[in-house]
Amino acid sequence: MDSQYSNLSYNLNEIEHRYGDNVHILNDPFALSQLAKLCSPDVGQPQFNRLIEILYQRLLISVINTEFPRKKATVHSRMKEHTRRGVFRGELIDDETEVVTVDIARAGILPSQVCYTYLNELMNPVRVRQDHLIMSRVTNPQDEVVGAKVSGEKIGGPVDGRIVLFPDPMGATGSSLSTAISYYKETFGGEPLRLITLNLIFTPEFVRRLKNDHPDVIMYACRLDRGMSPDEVLDTVPGERWDEESGLTDKHYIVPGGGGFGELMNNAWI
Repeated sequence: MDSQYSNLSYNLNEIEHRYGDNVHILNDPFALSQLAKLCSPDVGQPQFNRLIEILYQRLLISVINTEFPRKKATVHSRMKEHTRRGVFRGELIDDETEVVTVDIARAGILPSQVCYTYLNELMNPVRVRQDHLIMSRVTNPQDEVVGAKVSGEKIGGPVDGRIVLFPDPMGATGSSLSTAISYYKETFGGEPLRLITLNLIFTPEFVRRLKNDHPDVIMYACRLDRGMSPDEVLDTVPGERWDEESGLTDKHYIVPGGGGFGELMNNAWI
């Protein structure tokens, strides 16, 4: 075995912040460029959904490299017929790891399907599952988001010992994902191997909500949006003046953000 592949060390490229070890904001110029295009008012179907696919493949690869277990493997190459050394031996992703990806309708339908398809190609497909949650925001008379509720589900079983992924593009207040994670914990119990959120964009408010409600959850995002913060706060390292940071309007829309991803994905404006 070539020693360079015997104990792989992967270092995620992420921006500096003060939100804690379970929060990861990618330092990825390619992803940022594609995400900026995705958020542009000039982009609609079919380009919008194609960009979602590209970005979620990119985000998922970062999660797999960082969070998924590995195993020692021996793989015979085509060169084996010419030399006995035509065999790769090294550390690879453990394709027997059980994984669940959760579709939170409606903005999470396509991201979850992208993850599900990609995981089926990498892992043993019988170990990969996709669950479905129908959720909606709860608003007050001022049209502010005050929570979320589950109105339907199709869940394929327990999550004990599994990696559970929550691919949801926009992490605004955190109410939907917090409710979804609580639903799994309260309904099935047990100990998932890891609970991981995959957001294209999240806000300081989202990070705070999830860390308070579910300190065991690991968060990944392509971009942190805190555009409603004072200018002097925008000059600081994220999380350094967390109490003064904000990425939400009074209607809980993300700034700079990208508008309603669920509407754009489905060409449905209700």
